Amino acid sequence: MKEISNTIFNVLIVGGGASSFFCTSNLSVNGRVAIIEQSKNILSKVKVSGGGRCNVTNDVSEPEDLIKNYPRGRKELLGPFFKFNCTNTFSWFEERGLKLKTEEDGRVFPVSNDSQDVIDILTRETLKNKIQIIKETKVIGLDYKNDIWHIYTNRETFLCKNIVLGTGSSKVIWEKLKELNVSIVESVPSLFTFKIKEHTLKSLSGISVENAEVKLVGSDICQSGPLLITHEGLSGPAILKSSAFGARILAQMDYQFSIRINWLPQLTEKVIFELIRSIGKKKVSNGFHYLPQRLWLKILETSNVSLEKNWAELRKEEAQSILNNIFHMELQVTGKSTFKEEFVTAGGISLQEINFKNFSLKKYPTIYCIGEMLDIDAVTGGFNFQACWTGGYLAAMDLNLKFQDYN
Repeated sequence: MKEISNTIFNVLIVGGGASSFFCTSNLSVNGRVAIIEQSKNILSKVKVSGGGRCNVTNDVSEPEDLIKNYPRGRKELLGPFFKFNCTNTFSWFEERGLKLKTEEDGRVFPVSNDSQDVIDILTRETLKNKIQIIKETKVIGLDYKNDIWHIYTNRETFLCKNIVLGTGSSKVIWEKLKELNVSIVESVPSLFTFKIKEHTLKSLSGISVENAEVKLVGSDICQSGPLLITHEGLSGPAILKSSAFGARILAQMDYQFSIRINWLPQLTEKVIFELIRSIGKKKVSNGFHYLPQRLWLKILETSNVSLEKNWAELRKEEAQSILNNIFHMELQVTGKSTFKEEFVTAGGISLQEINFKNFSLKKYPTIYCIGEMLDIDAVTGGFNFQACWTGGYLAAMDLNLKFQDYN
């Protein structure tokens, strides 16, 4: 049996990630608080996020608009976002010396483009609050005895009055919560790219389209945005949003499914026909300025249209074939790939188990669950981090009220 700590902590935070450190950065504590992290490193996901720049949040200011970026958790997050949202996050970091910038697509990054600056602020604020950081300590069990939580680890048994769980998609912690009769939704990948082996996309790697529409055939899921052709298939915001909103459906399909692409959702067939009439004497291969040249030539090839033909020479069925490949190109997806270094899952603690006023468990009000361990996930753009900041902040505010009673 592991040695039992003599200290009864006011709060023990399990997991050294973004939500945990934002919680400890906002705690008003008079001692007896610690973070337990199983590895040597803290905030490792913050370090690699955004290609090492850390996409801190987004510039979406209204909670009603913000929740639209969450395939799971949008209804539950509305109230919390009225209390702490993207605008609050921006101010919080800048007030502590981190200069931020907003890019054209709404994503917010440190001016320095260095995620380490975010880590330094969170670490500094945590240590300023006199919170101990215990590394290389893995939690292997939880138990509640005589109004005290016993946290069993590979090193010793810790005792505490309150627990904050910010362990991400930790199956070990989820299993321990199941033993406490807390419902867990099965985890499946979200935010992934699509593998496509079809010849249609061969030789097109590196081509991007500013705004395309992607529909998952056989479902109501249809997303738009920039689209990138890669050596494996398709990526970009339109694909990532499709994978997020379709995460459970696509898992059930074992990632074998069809998509339909509209390369030019801003145009109509009528516009294209008018264009054909206006440039009838030109060769079809000379270009179609609405699309990248290599992609346009591939569309002609797929439509079985000779590159030597003039626009005016196109037969009706040839023109229709081109239109079908512009507005309704169907491709077979054969698998998924992880999006860069980032890995997001759909699944975790059932949202029905959570009191979203403070992110505590309804069955155990002295356990707070924050970050990606909940069945909440978002599309790219800083929205997953925003959910972490909001949950960590509201948990901290509730704990601060309790500390007033304890101290």
